[in-house]
Amino acid sequence: MNFRSVAELVELAESEDLKISEVMVRQESEVMNRSREDIWAEMGRNLDVMGQAIARGLSEDKRSPSGLSGGDAKRIQYYKKNAPILLSGETVLDAVSRATAVSEVNAAMGIIVATPTAGACGILPGTIFTAAEKFKLDRDAMIAGLFVSGAIGYCIANNACISGATGGCQAEVGSATAMAAAAVVEMAGGTPSQSAEAAAIALKNMLGLVCDPIAGLVEAPCVKRNAMGAAIAMVAADLALAGVKSIIPTDEVIGAMYKIGQDMPVALRETALGGLAATPTGRSLERQIFHDTKEDE
Repeated sequence: MNFRSVAELVELAESEDLKISEVMVRQESEVMNRSREDIWAEMGRNLDVMGQAIARGLSEDKRSPSGLSGGDAKRIQYYKKNAPILLSGETVLDAVSRATAVSEVNAAMGIIVATPTAGACGILPGTIFTAAEKFKLDRDAMIAGLFVSGAIGYCIANNACISGATGGCQAEVGSATAMAAAAVVEMAGGTPSQSAEAAAIALKNMLGLVCDPIAGLVEAPCVKRNAMGAAIAMVAADLALAGVKSIIPTDEVIGAMYKIGQDMPVALRETALGGLAATPTGRSLERQIFHDTKEDE
């Protein structure tokens, strides 16, 4: 059982009457020469790390060493619980706050799971845990969701890129958003084709997203992009479950993302030479952070 593209993945799943998660588990077992139980247990450990990061980010007040991030996940949760009217609804805000929590833990040098990178680590946990809570799903369903995301990430990594330095933030946050959207669809009972549609819808709405970290740190605007990625993933999943399809096939969207990344100036690919990093405030923050760091040394 082998695939390299999303089209091949969906064809395998549909022809064998399997879920995407099962196709990925079988491929991992074959490629890694490990038992299903071993692979499943390892993914479960990843899920545990994600859950711990969410809990820490929503409970601790610690800011990152630079001072650029920290505390927003708690603010979002407080707003969700106390605002008289929520524009985007409790479910989306739960996903957003959890994604923010994990990203803030990463910025504070905590333990996270890179999905697919540390800079995009909050999107998948935020959506997986929220979907499980919404649909009252068990641990195995959450682990299966992670395998779905892994299958989509595998296709993206093999046919494009997942590095901000290579393809901009679209390759990191964009890929994570596509992975999460596909996972949530399966968790909600959707078909393999619908998971693929959700991935395409999510990723094409991230095309062109530059990587412009202020002071070169994975904090701003990264944390808030994780938050928005989680929101987009949830909406993309709903669209796919509603029967909405991407006019451009998923693999072609992935190909477009790769080409856009190649065309993107170096200043907009994780170098902190352009975009938000090059704004007057961005440069001021950079000087402040590194000046303070030198003083501490």
